[in-house]
Amino acid sequence: MNLTSSAFAYGQSIPVKYSCKGEDVSPPLAWDEPPAGVRSFVLIMDDPDAPMGTWDHWILFNILPEARFLPENFRPARPIQVGRNSWGKNAYGGPCPPSGTHRYFFRLYALDTTLDLPDGASKNAILTAMRGHILAQAELMGTFRK
Repeated sequence: MNLTSSAFAYGQSIPVKYSCKGEDVSPPLAWDEPPAGVRSFVLIMDDPDAPMGTWDHWILFNILPEARFLPENFRPARPIQVGRNSWGKNAYGGPCPPSGTHRYFFRLYALDTTLDLPDGASKNAILTAMRGHILAQAELMGTFRK
């Protein structure tokens, strides 16, 4: 399974539009065919270079198994759920490093189940619920400097 964006390539700079310095909207993402038996997807975007430890920017879970893309400025609707980011919001928060160049990882997980968690679940709760259910995963990394 591969995860790509038409807005930037792996290891390249994320355009300002998708950051706190721009429109702060989510970038378009797409993935190819997952393995058989997928019941849902989870997407986690985080920044491991944040000064206080990994900063969670965007968490989506229970993405439909037939989905193969998320459009720019994606607005989730049921049954897709949104986890709580490090700002304490159930929403996308774009790159906004205090200094230097940071790496932003978008990780897509194909699961053999759906997650029985409430909206606003933490990344740790989602990772725990996913344990033993990951069929495949894909990663896209972009960088950003304010």
